[in-house]
Amino acid sequence: MVGVSADHVATLNAFVKENKTQHLLLSDFRRQMLPAWDAIVTDEKSPIYRYAKRAYFILDKNGTVKYVKVMDNPLDLLDANEVLRQIRESGAAS
Repeated sequence: MVGVSADHVATLNAFVKENKTQHLLLSDFRRQMLPAWDAIVTDEKSPIYRYAKRAYFILDKNGTVKYVKVMDNPLDLLDANEVLRQIRESGAAS
């Protein structure tokens, strides 16, 4: 599993250390990848312009996208059981 965040790499490293996270976290601090996945607020009039949206992407071992869910509100979370179900159904876990 890989997580991607708009936070600076130093922030992510501190998070990993403090929370003893086992999976890789990547930084898109320059916001180069997030727009391609529609995972960033692009409305210049929005108070959260250029903030990352909470998004879930499941890719298989070949890099084929099997599932996408982008939340409009960055405070909303997808239920963990839904994520696990989607991983099982996509075959990405095998």
